Amino acid sequence: MEPKKNPKADLTKRSTLFLQLGLIVVLFLTWQGIEWKTYDRSNIDIGQVNLDELEEEDVPITQNLNTPPPPPPPPPAPEIIDVVEDEEEVEETIIESTETNQEEEIVEIEEVEDVEEEEEIGDVPFAVIENVPIFPGCEGAGGNAAKKKCMSDKVKKFVNRKFNTELGSELGLTGVNRIYVRFKIDRGGNIVGVQARGPHPRLEKEAQRVVKLLPKMTPGKQRGKAVGVLYSLPIVFQVQD
Repeated sequence: MEPKKNPKADLTKRSTLFLQLGLIVVLFLTWQGIEWKTYDRSNIDIGQVNLDELEEEDVPITQNLNTPPPPPPPPPAPEIIDVVEDEEEVEETIIESTETNQEEEIVEIEEVEDVEEEEEIGDVPFAVIENVPIFPGCEGAGGNAAKKKCMSDKVKKFVNRKFNTELGSELGLTGVNRIYVRFKIDRGGNIVGVQARGPHPRLEKEAQRVVKLLPKMTPGKQRGKAVGVLYSLPIVFQVQD
């Protein structure tokens, strides 16, 4: 029995090729659809200028002003020359020669002595003085430190003996009272510039009175010269209740 179909007319032989071609065409159309772009015609710049949109600018009219040139400067004033007659006498300055003549007598100049100005030393505190003032009776105390201690002891004993401690009770004070006294032993050994500070003006005056009674001392020295020495003295006493 013979087959009804012609074997050459079998379409299944190229079905795979047709399927691939169809897929390629579909993919190409899909890609073209994604990449497709559209533009608004009003926003397209076609490179032409719209002359109607240009604003008319008013150009100011300028005028050429003919400015006249500045006037020429005035001519310089003529110089006045004074003519001096030859007959007028002119005093001439005579320059004398400074050279000496052998016949002139040479005057000898006496030597000028240099006078050294004495350096003035101000007042020195008692704690740093090189040579302390010597209280009467402390001449043989020994060195500077021993004389300083001897003077301090003598001043304290003198003040304690002369000071009127009964003023505290009269003024109604109680307990321990302190009066700070400051004075200077000048270059002559005298007591000057007495100042006091205490709890009552009467106590201050009493302290000044007692300190002014101190005897004259041998003045202190700094660099071998007599100087004023500043001395501070606290006076302490207790009022008996």
